[in-house]
Amino acid sequence: MTPAGYAYGSPPAPLTAWRLLLVGAAVFLLLVFSQAWVFPLMGEQASAAEGGLVRVLYLPAYAAAFLLFAAAPGATLQALLRQPFLIALMLIVAASTLWSIAPDQTLRRVFAAYCSALGGVVLASRFRWPELAEVIAGSFAALAVIAFVVPIVMPSIGIMQEIFPGAWRGVWPEKNALGGNMALGFAAMGAAAALNPRRRLLWWGFMALALLLTLLSTSKTSLVALVMGLGGLVLVAIMRRGPATRIAVVWLAVLGVGMVAGVMLLAADLFFEVLGKDATLTGRTKIWAAAMTQIEQRPWTGYGYGVVWDDLGPWAPLASMVKEAGFTPQHAHNAWVEQWIGMGLLGLAAFALFYAQTLFLALLALFRDRGAYLAVPFLIVYSLMSITESVAVTYNDFRWVLFVTIAVKLAWPDHEVERRRA
Repeated sequence: MTPAGYAYGSPPAPLTAWRLLLVGAAVFLLLVFSQAWVFPLMGEQASAAEGGLVRVLYLPAYAAAFLLFAAAPGATLQALLRQPFLIALMLIVAASTLWSIAPDQTLRRVFAAYCSALGGVVLASRFRWPELAEVIAGSFAALAVIAFVVPIVMPSIGIMQEIFPGAWRGVWPEKNALGGNMALGFAAMGAAAALNPRRRLLWWGFMALALLLTLLSTSKTSLVALVMGLGGLVLVAIMRRGPATRIAVVWLAVLGVGMVAGVMLLAADLFFEVLGKDATLTGRTKIWAAAMTQIEQRPWTGYGYGVVWDDLGPWAPLASMVKEAGFTPQHAHNAWVEQWIGMGLLGLAAFALFYAQTLFLALLALFRDRGAYLAVPFLIVYSLMSITESVAVTYNDFRWVLFVTIAVKLAWPDHEVERRRA
């Protein structure tokens, strides 16, 4: 029976100095991987892949991940074993060094990818769902406050001046980054409110701030993602009301997905107009077509993890893609194409299996675990983002870190966390 005053499971662990250190390390890890500091530090040409200084400044996040791992190495390894497809994916990331067009760069980025994935695994293995929701929501809350203050104090940094003038970007290079991060944050804050009702007013306030920032970013895609995340929260709440309600909701969800698919197929122009996009998704389809041309030459292996978009040689794959697309892309703008061009069909299959396992576990959580309040809305928003952004198997990116966290946590129930604390 749930103890009085707690929405979920047993009471939280005592707030000792050691526990405060671990929570602080977790929040710090996410804030560093958010890359919110890169643009203010490096300016308009900021890139997480450029500059020795930027690479060095990720080292404290790696240290935080290793600290959390050292606090419970056995639990971390056992939690990792619950996600065999993640292990396979990370092995392929490392193996791609053997066929990479720039093996030295791939090897360096493999280390960053491993540290990023480790950050997700240790968060999942260390915290129960209510605690994890507040760690993630707290990180987003800090980012929201910073992203709100910077445009007011330093509008030259926080507000776009040339492209999309007047749109807020907070502390990221462009408005879509602010909008996308706030859409994810909105979902996480909603989960924190649902799983920790004693502090729901606090989290509702931060949800309002995340919504405001999404509107100020003028990113319609992000606003759609935020609304879908809200729909995910409502879905979980309704699904937990009883068997009859669950059946009705499932049928309505299927009907809703079918209607959206019908609009996309039969009235695509209307769909793109609502999103404020053209039929090429602001040039993304040109990138995909150019990338597929290069993939056809090395479909099984790809060109190596994390190097395709940085090889500027005249005969490199990027040169051919620039010629075909008509501009220089920074990445594939699609999580699935990104895996294929970097690690071939092997890497794409491993990611697809990892993703499918995570969705299956989230579906099960809808019926039996309140952790669905965090997992389902996050996965809805993340899945939408994966269509137009390269947010999977990326190094030093907290969206991928959070996906790994949710995926591993779905396979590592709270009673395992509590048993190892006892």
